[in-house]
Amino acid sequence: MAILKLSFNGEDLQDIPLDKETVTIGRKADNDIHLDNLAVSGHHARLLNILNDSFIEDLNSTNGTYLNGSLVQKQALKNGDVIKVGKHELKYVNAAASGDNDFEKTMILNPDSEGMKETEGGHAIDESVGKIAREIAASDSGSGSVGEAKIRLVSGANSGKELPLTKVLTTLGKPGVQVAAITKRPTGYFLIHIDGGDNTGRPKVNDEEIGSRAHALNNNDVIEVAGVKMTFFFA
Repeated sequence: MAILKLSFNGEDLQDIPLDKETVTIGRKADNDIHLDNLAVSGHHARLLNILNDSFIEDLNSTNGTYLNGSLVQKQALKNGDVIKVGKHELKYVNAAASGDNDFEKTMILNPDSEGMKETEGGHAIDESVGKIAREIAASDSGSGSVGEAKIRLVSGANSGKELPLTKVLTTLGKPGVQVAAITKRPTGYFLIHIDGGDNTGRPKVNDEEIGSRAHALNNNDVIEVAGVKMTFFFA
């Protein structure tokens, strides 16, 4: 797990684990990282963590957010990067960040397995999911006013079970057969084809195969991935 090493005027204060998809930084007490200093805006910046990648984004702060001495608006982080917010520094420590090493193994939820077990994706799937994760972070924060949603399985071994879509990226399917991802963005939820399809075709929405681009999901759409059907609905 990635961490931030917080320091102030050269004095180490604490190590902060990045165990949430969105971590906010600011002077107000409702931030995940509370920095009580007048040089820090109320809601100064945030980090978006997707798989093993992290991104820093300035939230139109008064004094700006600096990365390795340069003013930034939104930027992917590499192991050892130093974020400066006011007089505080946050060193990003993540030896497994994909900018330097292989992608973290993608965990794929198999909706037709007992208990909906997760399996590891291969290198090609890891690269595809990592690319999508960075595209999401480059285009938006991955969170916003869009409502909470779920999928309800309507076929297969787990028919009737529901899964809340709480993550920015939820990966579904069977490696070697068909893998897809549902992404949560401020503008809505989208289904994306990740891998497979030579024999099975692409994932379907309402019995129609989706294209190569992200397919917007509507309330009560029926999704089919790796032969398992599920209903998408807003909670």
